[in-house]
Amino acid sequence: MVDAHLQNISHQYTMHYPEHDARTDDPNYRDFEAFRKKTHATAQCAIGAHRNDFSECSLDQPLELHHSHIEFALQNGVDLKWLESDYPGVSDPLTVGAWVESADNLVWLCEHHHRGAGGVHTASSSDYEAARYVRGLIT
Repeated sequence: MVDAHLQNISHQYTMHYPEHDARTDDPNYRDFEAFRKKTHATAQCAIGAHRNDFSECSLDQPLELHHSHIEFALQNGVDLKWLESDYPGVSDPLTVGAWVESADNLVWLCEHHHRGAGGVHTASSSDYEAARYVRGLIT
């Protein structure tokens, strides 16, 4: 049996963002804003809601909307054939931006689970997924 222990982990790699418009120029941003306005009053951190336990959520900060599958800045690089296999009907390059800003691609997260040490933008995918089930996994 290996005793409980701490281990520092770091990841470093280069992201290759495709050319994209500034967010303020996005004609579909209104869909993002409409979803935010419609749902923010009853929003909960998706991780806390999944657990039915918000003890690790940073509830002293406003909740944040996360693009759960495709980030806005990546939409021009999406292979629509791959996306279509998981999300039928999303293979039109003229409408993929609307899908990126829709409820199908948005999830509410607290700051900790969004941009914090245990957040989806910080932790590796496997560690973030494990943190849904392991209390105090990432600090």
